[in-house]
Amino acid sequence: MKTRAALLREMGVAGPYAQSRPVVITEVELDPPGPGEVLIRIKVAGLCHSDLSVINGDRPRALPIVLGHESSAEVVETGEGVNDLQAGDHVVMVFVPSCGCCAPCTRGRPALCEPGALANTRGTLLSGERRLHLGDEYLNHATGVSCFAEYAVVSRRSCVPIKSDISHREAALFGCAVLTGAGAVINRARLQAGDTAAVVGLGGVGLSALLAATASGARRIVAVDLSDEKLQLARELGATHLVNPGRISSDADLLEAAGGPVDYGFDMAGAVPAFETAYKLTARGGSTITSGLPNPGARFQLPLAQMVGEEREILGSYLGSGVPAIDITRYIDLYKNGRLPVDKLLGKTFTLDQINEGFDHLASGSSLRDAIVL
Repeated sequence: MKTRAALLREMGVAGPYAQSRPVVITEVELDPPGPGEVLIRIKVAGLCHSDLSVINGDRPRALPIVLGHESSAEVVETGEGVNDLQAGDHVVMVFVPSCGCCAPCTRGRPALCEPGALANTRGTLLSGERRLHLGDEYLNHATGVSCFAEYAVVSRRSCVPIKSDISHREAALFGCAVLTGAGAVINRARLQAGDTAAVVGLGGVGLSALLAATASGARRIVAVDLSDEKLQLARELGATHLVNPGRISSDADLLEAAGGPVDYGFDMAGAVPAFETAYKLTARGGSTITSGLPNPGARFQLPLAQMVGEEREILGSYLGSGVPAIDITRYIDLYKNGRLPVDKLLGKTFTLDQINEGFDHLASGSSLRDAIVL
């Protein structure tokens, strides 16, 4: 079949993207689903910095590629061996397909799935196949999802079935923003009632982390961002202290504005200065956790004596450090019960043809969780 899709052929094209138009909407050919695969109709696809990082070259991927990794969709057709989904089911995409058999998967850490990581690096589905092409030219899949398109073929291992009692606009948030941000707090930090936390970077992932810290009973939550607008929203969502680092001149001023050091410092911006800020805010014996994905060349110089003398921890968190098939359902239930109000994170919507304008809005730093609505 044919479908319209967002195709990237060259990384590092300068913005504004509304003028340079690095992402081209074109009609591509989509093969039927193979064994263990599903044909889906994309309903909503979130605009995330991970996609922007491919466009600007910070996160190189095999080209040409159909972008997009956060989405909610409807099942159209199932391939051989897929017996637990049927046409009309609603699903949320997961950007690391898990085989269920490798060492990390069997230890309950599907985010670290080895075949899944290899497939994502190569631009294939979990099976190693590519289902997108233009004539004889095969196109790469973005994290096995490629949801900036009207239709996609994905591995069954890339989707989580959900109930149809929330909108696709809401559901799409749970595939990356909520899964990543809330998971870092709940699964990786295991934050408990009475703990303190700082969240650096208030995009969709950071605000999801803040909501999870609030739901977990943190007694002090420090929100850190260069946008005063986002800081005010953070206060509405539960932040007790607001810090704009652009107005901070010293580490002492930073700690004073934050009300002191915290048990858990979260870097959700994916930039070295953000990680440094989260580290400075972390207390003796505390943990600094990063879920951001900066340029692979980014480095941070660790003060080893301080790490030993203060028993510091530095942790990475990917895909929410949990089991998406379980966590997405749990987080949606928390949302429906009013304990995780992720609808407050919804930003602007764009059509597929407006995708370059959408990435400009994302790059400006002023957006919440914008989305492509198909």
